[in-house]
Amino acid sequence: MADMYKPHISGVTNYIALNKIAYEEAGHEVFVFTFGDVDYQDGEQNVVRSPSLPLAYKYGEKDFSVGIRYTKDAKRLLQSMDIVHLHHPFISGSLALRYAKPKGIPVVFTNHTRFDIYMQVYVPQLPGPLGRAFLETYLPTFCRNCDLVISPSQSLKDFLQQVKVNTPIEIIPNGIDLTPFKGVEPTIKRESLGFSDEDLLLIYVGRVSGEKNLPFLLRSVQGVTQAFENVRLLVVGDGPDRDDLQHRTREMGIADKVHFTGLVPYEQTPEYLSLADIFVTSSISEVHPLSVIEAMAAGLPVVGVGEGGVGDTVVDGKTGFLAPNELASYTAKLARLVVDSDLRYSMAFESGVAADNYSIDRTSVAVFEQYEKLVQDSRGNRRGLRSFLTRRVPILRRRWTTG
Repeated sequence: MADMYKPHISGVTNYIALNKIAYEEAGHEVFVFTFGDVDYQDGEQNVVRSPSLPLAYKYGEKDFSVGIRYTKDAKRLLQSMDIVHLHHPFISGSLALRYAKPKGIPVVFTNHTRFDIYMQVYVPQLPGPLGRAFLETYLPTFCRNCDLVISPSQSLKDFLQQVKVNTPIEIIPNGIDLTPFKGVEPTIKRESLGFSDEDLLLIYVGRVSGEKNLPFLLRSVQGVTQAFENVRLLVVGDGPDRDDLQHRTREMGIADKVHFTGLVPYEQTPEYLSLADIFVTSSISEVHPLSVIEAMAAGLPVVGVGEGGVGDTVVDGKTGFLAPNELASYTAKLARLVVDSDLRYSMAFESGVAADNYSIDRTSVAVFEQYEKLVQDSRGNRRGLRSFLTRRVPILRRRWTTG
């Protein structure tokens, strides 16, 4: 169950799609329950869409929308599942607790998001303490009604415990399909993007929005390009801040050194990564950064801010560099990797090796083992309830009718 699915592009969408494929190839039936784009067709089976209401907020060319309820057919189908896996806790989460739990269907919730950071970015008028109070009220209660909570990283588990989630939490990384990122022969050429083979190319892949801290990254790149003339930056992705960031590059005098691709098909991501020398991110909102893992699978060293999921994923000094969210420190780490080609090659190799830990083949098995336990427990409980009712209901009925 997800509030949004394809054609919306996100790490959560990719996670769901990859796991769906893995379980279908293992012989299971997998349904995705979501909202919006009811006429969208991509050849994928068992995607159950309910209508949604459009919102004024825009992302690239598409309106965001929000669903409220499932159709009767979707509700009926949902209640026939053996297990339900949630990826958004508010709309989909409330529907799961309303429709699935009363039927005794186990509910799993993977928390993909640092909701406190997203609130600061998208609801700035909401005071921080008030947002924190909301999370400390909603999330613990919601998680308590789930049968299992999965955290993709240790840092997110720590956050959930800080907001007083006391439900047992399993740490299982979000996996990716590593194959498309290894040994890529790109059809895209650097020259088509305004770069040359002599340039040292930095790349950022992801959403272009406030929670990604991209003005910080541009300032760091500006500092590095002042010392190293051949450094360039490729920004792959789209979002509400793209126009503003492009304007900033012109004001900063680095517009000729930064290229924004806008929204690109996910299938082209490996090609863009194969063009680059270093992956850069300044995001402090990551829970489990799939874009970082994809870059590592492509054999790129990573320079990131050592907070949240990036700090859990990158091994400082081995697969890349981690810096505090402080401009001078971050820029110094980036400059060191720019100037030291031997270190880049060493870190690139280590990144490729480390990425194997996040293979979808491994992580999907770990999640499925949890599914099996929950389904077995659920069936056992239902058998126990039926046995109890078989024994006790006639006795209770006789007592009631005889006074």
